[in-house]
Amino acid sequence: MIEEPLAGGGVNEVVRVGNTVRRPAGPWTPAVHRLLDHLAAAGFDGAPRAYGLDEAGREILDFVPGDVAHYPVPAYAWSDAALEALAVLMRAYHDATTDFAAPDAEWYFPAREPAEVVCHSDIAPYNCVYRDGLPVALIDFDTAHPGPRLWDVAYAAYRFVPLSAVGNGEAVTSVTEQARRLRLLADAYGLSGDERTALPEMAAERLRAMVDHMRRQAAAGNEAFAAHLTDGHADLYLTDIEHITRHATEFRNAGRGIT
Repeated sequence: MIEEPLAGGGVNEVVRVGNTVRRPAGPWTPAVHRLLDHLAAAGFDGAPRAYGLDEAGREILDFVPGDVAHYPVPAYAWSDAALEALAVLMRAYHDATTDFAAPDAEWYFPAREPAEVVCHSDIAPYNCVYRDGLPVALIDFDTAHPGPRLWDVAYAAYRFVPLSAVGNGEAVTSVTEQARRLRLLADAYGLSGDERTALPEMAAERLRAMVDHMRRQAAAGNEAFAAHLTDGHADLYLTDIEHITRHATEFRNAGRGIT
Protein backbone atom coordinates (compact mmCIF):
# COMPACT_ATOMS: atom_id res chain seq x y z
CA MET A 1 0.00 0.00 0.00
CA ILE A 2 1.22 3.48 -0.87
CA GLU A 3 0.51 5.91 1.96
CA GLU A 4 0.19 9.58 1.08
CA PRO A 5 0.33 11.99 4.05
CA LEU A 6 -2.55 14.45 4.00
CA ALA A 7 -2.30 18.11 4.92
CA GLY A 8 -3.63 19.27 8.26
CA GLY A 9 -3.65 16.73 11.02
CA GLY A 10 -2.86 19.21 13.79
CA VAL A 11 -3.27 16.47 16.40
CA ASN A 12 -3.34 13.23 14.37
CA GLU A 13 -1.26 11.85 11.51
CA VAL A 14 -3.62 11.17 8.61
CA VAL A 15 -2.74 9.34 5.39
CA ARG A 16 -4.50 8.44 2.17
CA VAL A 17 -4.38 4.85 0.91
CA GLY A 18 -6.11 4.54 -2.45
CA ASN A 19 -9.71 5.67 -2.01
CA THR A 20 -9.51 5.48 1.78
CA VAL A 21 -8.15 7.55 4.64
CA ARG A 22 -6.39 6.00 7.64
CA ARG A 23 -6.44 7.79 10.98
CA PRO A 24 -5.45 6.86 14.54
CA ALA A 25 -8.31 5.22 16.41
CA GLY A 26 -9.32 5.90 20.01
CA PRO A 27 -11.85 4.74 22.59
CA TRP A 28 -14.42 6.97 20.86
CA THR A 29 -13.94 5.40 17.40
CA PRO A 30 -16.72 2.74 17.74
CA ALA A 31 -19.24 5.47 18.60
CA VAL A 32 -18.09 7.62 15.69
CA HIS A 33 -18.36 4.70 13.27
CA ARG A 34 -21.87 3.95 14.52
CA LEU A 35 -22.71 7.60 13.89
CA LEU A 36 -21.26 7.51 10.37
CA ASP A 37 -23.20 4.30 9.63
CA HIS A 38 -26.35 6.04 10.84
CA LEU A 39 -25.70 9.06 8.61
CA ALA A 40 -25.22 6.81 5.58
CA ALA A 41 -28.45 4.93 6.34
CA ALA A 42 -30.26 8.26 6.72
CA GLY A 43 -29.14 9.32 3.25
CA PHE A 44 -26.82 12.08 4.43
CA ASP A 45 -23.96 12.14 1.93
CA GLY A 46 -21.97 14.95 3.53
CA ALA A 47 -19.72 12.67 5.59
CA PRO A 48 -17.33 9.79 4.88
CA ARG A 49 -18.32 6.19 5.47
CA ALA A 50 -16.42 4.03 7.94
CA TYR A 51 -14.97 0.57 7.25
CA GLY A 52 -13.58 -0.56 10.60
CA LEU A 53 -9.87 -0.77 11.41
CA ASP A 54 -6.85 -1.79 9.36
CA GLU A 55 -4.06 -4.17 10.40
CA ALA A 56 -2.26 -1.28 12.10
CA GLY A 57 -5.30 -0.49 14.24
CA ARG A 58 -6.13 2.69 12.33
CA GLU A 59 -9.68 3.55 11.35
CA ILE A 60 -10.55 3.24 7.66
CA LEU A 61 -12.75 5.94 6.13
CA ASP A 62 -13.75 7.07 2.66
CA PHE A 63 -11.47 9.56 0.99
CA VAL A 64 -13.87 12.39 0.10
CA PRO A 65 -12.70 14.07 -3.13
CA GLY A 66 -12.41 17.83 -3.17
CA ASP A 67 -10.38 20.56 -1.49
CA VAL A 68 -10.02 21.02 2.27
CA ALA A 69 -9.76 24.67 3.31
CA HIS A 70 -6.73 24.69 5.57
CA TYR A 71 -5.43 27.94 7.05
CA PRO A 72 -4.77 30.40 5.55
CA VAL A 73 -8.24 29.75 4.17
CA PRO A 74 -8.55 30.25 0.39
CA ALA A 75 -10.67 33.15 -0.83
CA TYR A 76 -13.48 30.96 -2.18
CA ALA A 77 -14.27 29.68 1.32
CA TRP A 78 -15.03 33.23 2.52
CA SER A 79 -17.79 33.91 -0.01
CA ASP A 80 -21.33 34.51 1.21
CA ALA A 81 -22.47 31.55 -0.89
CA ALA A 82 -19.96 29.26 0.84
CA LEU A 83 -21.06 30.51 4.27
CA GLU A 84 -24.73 29.86 3.53
CA ALA A 85 -23.95 26.44 2.03
CA LEU A 86 -22.02 25.55 5.18
CA ALA A 87 -25.04 26.47 7.33
CA VAL A 88 -27.33 24.31 5.15
CA LEU A 89 -24.86 21.39 5.32
CA MET A 90 -24.58 21.72 9.10
CA ARG A 91 -28.38 21.82 9.50
CA ALA A 92 -28.76 18.70 7.34
CA TYR A 93 -26.12 16.91 9.41
CA HIS A 94 -27.77 17.87 12.69
CA ASP A 95 -31.23 16.87 11.47
CA ALA A 96 -29.88 13.46 10.42
CA THR A 97 -28.67 12.80 13.98
CA THR A 98 -31.82 13.62 15.94
CA ASP A 99 -32.91 9.95 16.00
CA PHE A 100 -29.45 8.50 16.63
CA ALA A 101 -29.51 6.53 19.87
CA ALA A 102 -26.34 5.18 21.48
CA PRO A 103 -26.80 5.41 25.26
CA ASP A 104 -23.79 3.18 25.92
CA ALA A 105 -21.45 5.04 23.55
CA GLU A 106 -18.08 6.39 24.68
CA TRP A 107 -17.35 9.77 23.12
CA TYR A 108 -14.23 11.95 23.09
CA PHE A 109 -16.17 14.58 25.06
CA PRO A 110 -19.05 13.81 27.45
CA ALA A 111 -22.59 14.56 26.33
CA ARG A 112 -23.69 18.13 26.85
CA GLU A 113 -27.27 18.96 27.76
CA PRO A 114 -29.65 19.48 26.14
CA ALA A 115 -28.52 16.63 23.88
CA GLU A 116 -30.60 17.67 20.86
CA VAL A 117 -28.25 16.31 18.19
CA VAL A 118 -24.82 14.75 17.87
CA CYS A 119 -22.49 17.73 17.62
CA HIS A 120 -19.54 17.40 15.26
CA SER A 121 -17.74 19.74 17.68
CA ASP A 122 -15.08 20.99 15.24
CA ILE A 123 -16.92 22.40 12.23
CA ALA A 124 -14.26 24.60 10.70
CA PRO A 125 -12.84 25.23 7.21
CA TYR A 126 -10.09 22.66 7.79
CA ASN A 127 -12.75 19.99 8.42
CA CYS A 128 -14.83 20.79 5.33
CA VAL A 129 -14.40 19.43 1.82
CA TYR A 130 -15.14 21.98 -0.93
CA ARG A 131 -16.04 21.49 -4.57
CA ASP A 132 -16.51 24.40 -6.96
CA GLY A 133 -16.01 26.75 -4.03
CA LEU A 134 -18.79 25.33 -1.85
CA PRO A 135 -18.62 22.97 1.16
CA VAL A 136 -20.08 19.54 0.40
CA ALA A 137 -18.90 17.35 3.29
CA LEU A 138 -17.70 17.36 6.88
CA ILE A 139 -14.70 15.26 7.93
CA ASP A 140 -12.90 14.38 11.19
CA PHE A 141 -15.68 13.34 13.54
CA ASP A 142 -13.33 12.37 16.40
CA THR A 143 -14.74 14.94 18.82
CA ALA A 144 -18.41 14.25 18.03
CA HIS A 145 -20.69 14.00 21.04
CA PRO A 146 -24.35 14.61 21.94
CA GLY A 147 -25.18 18.23 22.65
CA PRO A 148 -27.27 21.26 21.73
CA ARG A 149 -27.39 22.44 18.13
CA LEU A 150 -26.11 25.84 19.18
CA TRP A 151 -22.86 24.36 20.56
CA ASP A 152 -21.90 23.47 16.99
CA VAL A 153 -23.44 26.51 15.32
CA ALA A 154 -21.68 28.94 17.65
CA TYR A 155 -18.27 27.41 16.94
CA ALA A 156 -18.96 27.33 13.21
CA ALA A 157 -19.89 31.03 13.43
CA TYR A 158 -16.58 31.71 15.15
CA ARG A 159 -14.67 29.93 12.38
CA PHE A 160 -16.65 30.86 9.28
CA VAL A 161 -17.90 34.41 9.91
CA PRO A 162 -15.27 34.64 11.48
CA LEU A 163 -16.00 36.23 14.88
CA SER A 164 -12.39 37.20 15.42
CA ALA A 165 -10.39 40.28 16.35
CA VAL A 166 -7.13 38.57 15.42
CA GLY A 167 -7.78 36.14 12.59
CA ASN A 168 -5.92 33.03 11.53
CA GLY A 169 -4.07 34.57 8.62
CA GLU A 170 -7.10 36.06 6.93
CA ALA A 171 -7.88 39.78 6.91
CA VAL A 172 -9.91 40.76 9.95
CA THR A 173 -13.24 42.29 8.98
CA SER A 174 -15.20 45.00 10.77
CA VAL A 175 -17.75 44.20 13.45
CA THR A 176 -20.43 45.44 11.06
CA GLU A 177 -19.32 42.92 8.43
CA GLN A 178 -19.06 40.14 11.01
CA ALA A 179 -22.59 40.91 12.18
CA ARG A 180 -23.88 40.82 8.60
CA ARG A 181 -22.30 37.44 7.93
CA LEU A 182 -23.52 36.10 11.26
CA ARG A 183 -27.08 36.85 10.20
CA LEU A 184 -26.50 35.07 6.87
CA LEU A 185 -25.40 31.95 8.75
CA ALA A 186 -28.28 32.16 11.24
CA ASP A 187 -30.84 32.61 8.44
CA ALA A 188 -29.45 29.79 6.31
CA TYR A 189 -29.36 27.39 9.26
CA GLY A 190 -32.78 28.47 10.50
CA LEU A 191 -31.91 29.43 14.06
CA SER A 192 -34.80 30.31 16.34
CA GLY A 193 -35.06 33.74 17.93
CA ASP A 194 -33.89 32.43 21.29
CA GLU A 195 -30.92 30.69 19.66
CA ARG A 196 -29.91 33.89 17.88
CA THR A 197 -30.03 35.76 21.17
CA ALA A 198 -27.89 33.12 22.93
CA LEU A 199 -25.34 32.62 20.14
CA PRO A 200 -22.67 35.19 21.17
CA GLU A 201 -22.50 33.91 24.74
CA MET A 202 -22.42 30.32 23.50
CA ALA A 203 -19.54 31.14 21.14
CA ALA A 204 -17.54 32.63 24.01
CA GLU A 205 -18.34 29.62 26.22
CA ARG A 206 -17.30 27.25 23.43
CA LEU A 207 -13.92 28.96 23.09
CA ARG A 208 -13.36 28.91 26.85
CA ALA A 209 -14.04 25.17 26.85
CA MET A 210 -11.49 24.73 24.06
CA VAL A 211 -8.81 26.66 25.94
CA ASP A 212 -9.47 24.64 29.08
CA HIS A 213 -9.23 21.39 27.10
CA MET A 214 -5.95 22.43 25.48
CA ARG A 215 -4.45 23.26 28.85
CA ARG A 216 -5.59 19.99 30.42
CA GLN A 217 -4.22 17.97 27.54
CA ALA A 218 -0.89 19.82 27.60
CA ALA A 219 -0.60 19.34 31.36
CA ALA A 220 -1.21 15.61 30.86
CA GLY A 221 1.74 15.41 28.47
CA ASN A 222 0.00 15.69 25.09
CA GLU A 223 2.76 17.16 22.91
CA ALA A 224 0.42 18.33 20.15
CA PHE A 225 -1.63 20.45 22.52
CA ALA A 226 1.49 21.69 24.29
CA ALA A 227 2.75 22.88 20.90
CA HIS A 228 -0.55 24.65 20.30
CA LEU A 229 -0.13 26.55 23.56
CA THR A 230 3.46 27.43 22.69
CA ASP A 231 2.31 28.69 19.29
CA GLY A 232 -0.14 31.06 20.99
CA HIS A 233 -3.44 29.37 20.11
CA ALA A 234 -4.89 29.90 23.58
CA ASP A 235 -3.92 33.57 23.53
CA LEU A 236 -5.71 33.99 20.19
CA TYR A 237 -8.88 32.36 21.53
CA LEU A 238 -8.84 34.40 24.73
CA THR A 239 -8.50 37.59 22.69
CA ASP A 240 -11.43 36.53 20.53
CA ILE A 241 -13.54 35.70 23.59
CA GLU A 242 -13.06 39.31 24.68
CA HIS A 243 -13.98 40.49 21.18
CA ILE A 244 -17.18 38.43 21.06
CA THR A 245 -18.18 39.50 24.58
CA ARG A 246 -17.46 43.17 23.88
CA HIS A 247 -19.64 43.16 20.76
CA ALA A 248 -22.27 40.68 21.93
CA THR A 249 -25.08 43.24 21.60
CA GLU A 250 -24.23 43.97 17.96
CA PHE A 251 -24.03 40.26 17.18
CA ARG A 252 -27.32 39.50 18.97
CA ASN A 253 -29.09 42.36 17.20
CA ALA A 254 -27.76 41.32 13.80
CA GLY A 255 -28.90 37.75 14.28
CA ARG A 256 -32.39 39.00 15.17
CA GLY A 257 -32.49 41.44 12.26
CA ILE A 258 -32.17 44.56 14.43
CA THR A 259 -30.00 47.32 12.96
